[in-house]
Amino acid sequence: MDKRIRKFLFLISSLTILSFLLVACSNSEKTGGNKKAEVPKSENAVDNYGLGDQFKAKDELTFTMTFSDHPNYPYKKDWLLLEEIKKRTNVNLDMTIIPMSDYAQKRSLLISSGDAPYIIPKTYPGEETPFVASGTILPISDYVDLMPNYKDKVEKWNIEPFLEGLRHDDGKYYVLPGLHEDVWPDYTLAIRTDIVEELGFDMPTTWDELEEILVAMKQAYPDIIPFSDRWTFSSTLNIAATSFGTSAGWGLGSALNYDKANDEFVFGPATEAYKQMLTYFHGLVDKGLLDKESVTQDDDQAVKKFVNGKSFVIGTNSQTIVDYRKDMKEILGEGNFAIKKIIVPGGPVGQVMGGSKLENGIMISAKAKDDPNFEALLQFIDWLWYSDEGQEFAKWGVEGVTYTKGSDGKRVLADDVNYVGLNPKGTKALNVDYGFSGGNFAYGGTTELLHSMFSEEEIEFQEAMHETKELILPDPPILYNEMELEQSTLLSTPLKDFVNTATYEFILGDRDLSKWDDYINELKNMGMEDYVELANKVYKK
Repeated sequence: MDKRIRKFLFLISSLTILSFLLVACSNSEKTGGNKKAEVPKSENAVDNYGLGDQFKAKDELTFTMTFSDHPNYPYKKDWLLLEEIKKRTNVNLDMTIIPMSDYAQKRSLLISSGDAPYIIPKTYPGEETPFVASGTILPISDYVDLMPNYKDKVEKWNIEPFLEGLRHDDGKYYVLPGLHEDVWPDYTLAIRTDIVEELGFDMPTTWDELEEILVAMKQAYPDIIPFSDRWTFSSTLNIAATSFGTSAGWGLGSALNYDKANDEFVFGPATEAYKQMLTYFHGLVDKGLLDKESVTQDDDQAVKKFVNGKSFVIGTNSQTIVDYRKDMKEILGEGNFAIKKIIVPGGPVGQVMGGSKLENGIMISAKAKDDPNFEALLQFIDWLWYSDEGQEFAKWGVEGVTYTKGSDGKRVLADDVNYVGLNPKGTKALNVDYGFSGGNFAYGGTTELLHSMFSEEEIEFQEAMHETKELILPDPPILYNEMELEQSTLLSTPLKDFVNTATYEFILGDRDLSKWDDYINELKNMGMEDYVELANKVYKK
């Protein structure tokens, strides 16, 4: 072969290999690779810090932190929580106190201005997105190798499928989420079980069975609309949607649902499943079984109807049912009523349950990585928020002061301490007076820890949900880049606003379900097809 030809072929071959390596390298960076971020050794970090180790800084440290201040248990600088954190970890927390109602807005201003504290808790997945491109918050997934308690729970509890939804187009995630050992179903419906028994029914297991009970209630008590809901009906739509094969209400999210059979996303509120769900609830309204005011009344109005015996079914969670029962004892009298959380009814796609093992979590300011005590900061967060000891401490407080623990491991609040009705005789509140079990620190943990503050009734509900329901895993993520995300948001915002309005109109009968095709055309005119096409293009990429 001619020498010049051999040289030419060699050059082409070399360029091909080089191009392949560059692409591979690029793709590795794009997906976050398996590369560990380099972190300078901190003199105040614990040497050889590992799973289950107590973190305690060698010298006293101060870390800055935002604090979402709840009006029911406002921040107190002399809380035992803060005193004990200092004692156990040698860390002071310099708090930026923000009223809960202003937290999201003021947090954004602090981050955008570059003045954010290092630790930014109470961040729900998705709220970090506006700050990713600017580089003002840390891609924390680069640093989790320095957090052994966090990593252990991710692996042991099979958290990875849920983390996929947190990742951005660079393959990294920017929020350290709260981690639960299992999915925690909380919201459902409360029902007057005394009325159910009086009418000769068992507890409903499907939405159709619930309708049968509502019909019987209406016949027996014609002056009452049996189902009058709270939370603008958004909670009920959320829990019902999963069993109808769609998403709605609080769970509408992007309004995109993953079609596994075709490996693509569809616009959920345009599907037959969504129409079927709306048809069901409109039927309840049409028969006088569901109060039209459910979508407009404030919570106090809905609760007042229920506790006064003017309705028999309402949305609830583990805390509100305690409140209902307390009010009903005062109004109706003990022994004159009985209520219970029902297992979320099954629907057309069966006995299924949505949910996540993740909870709100922590963003870390990007400037923290330049602090000489950055490694100690990561260890501190790992111990307080993710170790078994730290999670028990944040939830229950100090053994011998706020609670005691028996030889069987069961925790009991101290005689003078109350929390969510666990010890009604207690004169001090675990969260108000001591700072424990507050939303900035206490979330996530083992199922045993979660159940430790539940009533027997709530534990029974949790176990029944897990025994009778099949868990639906989260949809795969759509990893938009900054420009794609902006385009997606511009398309989705008016679409979702329209869907929320139309959903209520269909349920109430203000929009005729026979005109469903007109509704679909309105969605198309608003860019639904472009929105879905963009999502699938990014997903396939």
